[in-house]
Amino acid sequence: MLKRGKPSVLTIAEKFKNVLASNWQGKLNTIKADSNDSKEEIYTSRVKYFVQKGRPYIWVPEKELHNVNTIIDERGSFAVSSPIPGPLASILKSVNKLPARVALIGDAILLEDEKAKLAAESLKETLLADQKAVEELNYLVSGILKSSHLGSTSRVANLQELLQSDTQYNLYKFKVRSCAYIDTNAIVHEVNLKDVENSKADRLAQFSMSLIDGINRSETRRRALILFCITFLNENAKDAFILSVDLKGFDVLAKVLGSVKGDGFREYQWKELRFAFKNEASDAETFCQRLLEMEEEALKKISSVTGI
Repeated sequence: MLKRGKPSVLTIAEKFKNVLASNWQGKLNTIKADSNDSKEEIYTSRVKYFVQKGRPYIWVPEKELHNVNTIIDERGSFAVSSPIPGPLASILKSVNKLPARVALIGDAILLEDEKAKLAAESLKETLLADQKAVEELNYLVSGILKSSHLGSTSRVANLQELLQSDTQYNLYKFKVRSCAYIDTNAIVHEVNLKDVENSKADRLAQFSMSLIDGINRSETRRRALILFCITFLNENAKDAFILSVDLKGFDVLAKVLGSVKGDGFREYQWKELRFAFKNEASDAETFCQRLLEMEEEALKKISSVTGI
C-alpha cells in the first residue's frame, strides 16, 4: 500500500526511459538539405517509432523530406512527450504546464534492406507480445483499459498500421549522442546515457497511456483519487487526475485548497502530488491492486473518523 515517510520517486534516467517506452510517436527534426552552413533550417514532422534495447527505431514515410536531408547530414533531434491523453491535456494547458518530455540529439542512420527487415520483424514480435499481455490481464486492469479510448492510447493499435499500411517507409536507427528530460515545470535535466542504459525497465510503460486515460475518464476512480489526497496527504482536494504511473507509485494533479491570503480567503489551485507504494508494483495487475488496497485503506480511515 502507501509508503510512509520520504516519497519514493524515479530517478531522472528512469523517468526518461519511461517516457520513451510509453509512447510511439514523436517529432523528428533534421537539417534541410538546401540550407547553407551559416543558416541551418530545420524540417520537423511527427513520426512513429518503437524502442529496442533502449534505442529508438523510426519509421519515416518515403515522401518525407527527412529522407533527402539525412543523405547530406545525418544529424538530427527527436522529441517525445509523456502520454497525456483525454481530459488531462486541457487541464495542463489551462495551468500553463506542458507534459513531461524527452529530447534526444544524435544521428538518424538509414537502415539497409536486410537490417530494416530485421527491425520490422522485431516490431512484429513486440506487438504480438504486447497483445498477448493485454489478453492475459485480469478483470480489474481490463476494466480500466476498456474505459480509455484504446484507438488513441493503445501502442499495439497505433503501431500495427506500420506493418499493414500501403504507405512505403524508410526505417532509421536513431543513434543517441546526448539526451535530456524536461519536467512539467519546463526544467531541463541532462541525462547520462549510461544511467539510461542501466536503469530498470518499467513493465507498466506499455500500458501507462491507457491506464492514465481509463482512470481519468472514470468518475468513480477520480473520486478515489480525491479521497487519497484527503486521507493520505491531508490535502483538501475537490478534483484530481492521475498524471503518471510507474512501478514505485503515481503522480496526481489535484485541485486543492491553497493557503490563506491577506484578505482571509483561500482559493483552489492545481498542485502535483506524489503517492508512493510501500512495495513496487512490478506489473499492471499489481499496480491496479495497489490502487484498490489504497481505496480500502482510505475508506477505513474515513469510517474511523466519522464512526460510520
